[in-house]
Amino acid sequence: MINIKEDKNLNVLNHSCAHLLAQAVKHLYPKALFWVGPVIDEGFYYDIDLGDDVIKEEDLPKIEKEMKKIAKDGKRIVRQELSREEALEKFKDDPYKIDLINNMEDGTVISCYTQGDFTDLCRGPHVDTVKELKYFKLLKVSGAYWKGDANNKMLQRIYGVCFKTEEDLNNHLNFLEEAKRRDHKKLGKELDLFMISEYGPGFPFFLHNGMIIRNELENFWYKEHTKEGYEFIKTPIMLNKDLWELSGHWFNYRENMYTSEIDEKVFAIKPMNCPGGMLVYKNSLHSYKDLPLRIGELGQVHRHEASGALNGLFRVRTFTQDDAHIFMREDQIEEEVIRLISFIDRIYSVFGLTYDIELSTRPEEKYIGDIAIWDKSEAALKDACEKSGHSCKINPGDGAFYGPKLDFHIRDSLGRVWQCGTIQLDMNLPERFDLTYIDADGSKKRPVMLHRVIYGSIERFIGILIEHYAGAFPLWLSPVQVNIIPVSNEYHLEYAQKLAEQLDSAGIRVKIDDRDEKMGYKMRESQTKKIPLTLVLGDKEVENDSVSYREFGKTDTTTIPSDEFINLVTKCIEDKEYNI
Repeated sequence: MINIKEDKNLNVLNHSCAHLLAQAVKHLYPKALFWVGPVIDEGFYYDIDLGDDVIKEEDLPKIEKEMKKIAKDGKRIVRQELSREEALEKFKDDPYKIDLINNMEDGTVISCYTQGDFTDLCRGPHVDTVKELKYFKLLKVSGAYWKGDANNKMLQRIYGVCFKTEEDLNNHLNFLEEAKRRDHKKLGKELDLFMISEYGPGFPFFLHNGMIIRNELENFWYKEHTKEGYEFIKTPIMLNKDLWELSGHWFNYRENMYTSEIDEKVFAIKPMNCPGGMLVYKNSLHSYKDLPLRIGELGQVHRHEASGALNGLFRVRTFTQDDAHIFMREDQIEEEVIRLISFIDRIYSVFGLTYDIELSTRPEEKYIGDIAIWDKSEAALKDACEKSGHSCKINPGDGAFYGPKLDFHIRDSLGRVWQCGTIQLDMNLPERFDLTYIDADGSKKRPVMLHRVIYGSIERFIGILIEHYAGAFPLWLSPVQVNIIPVSNEYHLEYAQKLAEQLDSAGIRVKIDDRDEKMGYKMRESQTKKIPLTLVLGDKEVENDSVSYREFGKTDTTTIPSDEFINLVTKCIEDKEYNI
């Protein structure tokens, strides 16, 4: 998937197309006023005040038609630089542009771009002529508060995308259709995985099928972490405000925290698991021989997210982080980070996910600790990443407030990028919490700490997997692994029940479809539910103690002895293979 915002040529093309959209809207809705029209990863949008008019999805073709008419006319796009006074005069009848101008810092170069009868305030750059804007598509329309503030007026936001060639545009539109087919909210409902209630916006409910997937992911997590020498803990979900002040969260993250009062004292529901992990470390004395100490926690956290940002399992207000805090000596940093990268690589490979790594450095504001410590931490992460055989892209200023981090951007089956895993090197919180260990010479030393997640958020990771697999989960994750359809309940149901007991005893999730429905209907429904293996049992299977199975998405049927089938399925599940 192309990131349009990061592609220089597509960025300019899409921003120019946003102006083409605005010009067309102005032709069709003369009273329209425009706020901003930025380029985003997926294309562009423009926020528009249409007064009493309302644009609906069915109006988009009409706007596209006007855009094509303007593009065909081929007017040049002309840049003009203005003084603040000239800009205020030029846009005196447009309160949105006046607001933009008045909020520009002194010395900012103010410019506008004109194409035919339309002029807009803009930094640019743009293409030379509207004739270059041939291959575009308006995608959807939604509401957006002015400046993102719910207290302000609701504007209308029109989304679109533009490409250099018709082939590129069509490929992108096909990609969007496939992404729509894989939408985890749609599939989550169809496959009975999760639900969202109006009584808890941003607080997902996991249904039975979804809990099977979740439990499998958690069991896999515990098993693999046990191999890596982790110990496991569970910390409270609500802790005193004093702790959050000590950790720095109260001053750096307060606006995202939920609070309550208990015994006339302020408590906060944890937005992160780290401070609890600090208290666990302080609970006992530690020797240099104990380090590195790897402590894992599947910890539920709560963060206040704006209602407009909520999105299925991708953006929620409560989620479970697969956290771990690793306490170590400074001389162990490189070895531990290299080991962690190898561990993360092993986990992602099970799901067929590739990744790139970004090094996020010290924020410009809202950070704790000395710059010298930050510089040292950033260098340590970069060196360890390179020695592990990976390169890392620098992402300046995007570190956590307590330390730099390596972010793992996974790529799904559609080529979309998701930030999931992270390794954060922290030399600050051990200082704030006065964490120590006894060194070989008997002196107290300060440990260094790594915060790390692999799934990131279990909820979000499940959402990603739903779309990655298009709902057709690998055998080991699938809620129902085998669906048995007897040809006749009168003659074949007893054998089906016997086989189901054998499968269940082998730890295989199985169901029998013994409804009084036609065979073709049952087979289609088994495919609709994306069950990996469907068995059809008739006279031949009963006589030979065999099974005839069909894999999801395939049309051919394979017949083998039942014990061989059970062994095949069991091995596939144990090896975490996609199918048999």
